[in-house]
Amino acid sequence: MARSRAATFDAQRDAMLAAAARRFAERGYPVASVAGLAQALGVSKALLYHYYRDKEQLLFDIVDRYLDGLLAAVDEVKARKLPADAHLRALIERLMRAYEHSAAYHRVLVQDVKYLSAPHRNRARAKQRRVVDAFADAIVAVAPELRKAALAKPVTMVLFGMMNWTFTWLREDGALSYSDLAPVVAGIFLGGVRQIKEARPARPKNGALSAGRLRDNHDKTRRPGSRARLAEAGMV
Repeated sequence: MARSRAATFDAQRDAMLAAAARRFAERGYPVASVAGLAQALGVSKALLYHYYRDKEQLLFDIVDRYLDGLLAAVDEVKARKLPADAHLRALIERLMRAYEHSAAYHRVLVQDVKYLSAPHRNRARAKQRRVVDAFADAIVAVAPELRKAALAKPVTMVLFGMMNWTFTWLREDGALSYSDLAPVVAGIFLGGVRQIKEARPARPKNGALSAGRLRDNHDKTRRPGSRARLAEAGMV
C-alpha cells in the first residue's frame, strides 16, 4: 500500500520553493549549494532531498510554477473579453503585478533558465512562448498592420524588454511600485503602437531595415544560439 503524504507536505514544499527562489535570485543558481539552501531553510539536507532529488529539479519547479502563474494571469484577462486596447492594457498591468508579487521567481526565470537540463528547459520555453504569443496576438488586435509589416514579434519583444528587466532598476523600497509603473508602461506602449499604425516604416534606403530584413532578423532568432539567448532572457 502506497504511503500517503503528510498533511504539511505541500506547505513545506511551497516554503522551500519560496526560500530557494530568494536564494537563487540573490546569489545566482550556480553559487547556491544544496547545503546552503538547507541551512537557509532551517532543515537538513536529507529532508531537502526528501522533497527534491537535486538542485536542478528545485530550479525547474520554481520556473515551472511561476510560468503557470503567468499563464493563469493571461487566461484571467482573456476571460474578461475586453475590447482590444483594454485587453492589451489589462495584460500588461496584470503581468507586472505578477512580477511584483513574485519578484524572486521572476529574477530566477530571467537569469537562471539556461541552467536547466534540456528537457526541463524545453518545457519552460514552451510555456514562455505561450505567454509571448498571447501578448503578440493582443498587440496585433490593436495594430493589425504590424503583422503585414513583419513587426508583430519585434514589437512584442520591445514590450517584454520594457517589462522583464524592470527589476534591474526598480527598487523594492522605492517610492514607485510595479503596480504604480504598470499603467505607465501600458500608456507608453499603447501610444507607441498607435504611432506605428499611423506611420508605418519607410521603404529601405542604403541598407535601412525593411519588412524583408526584419523577417530575416526574426528568422535568425529561430537559430539555436540566438533563440536560446532570447529564451534565457525570458522573452520567447
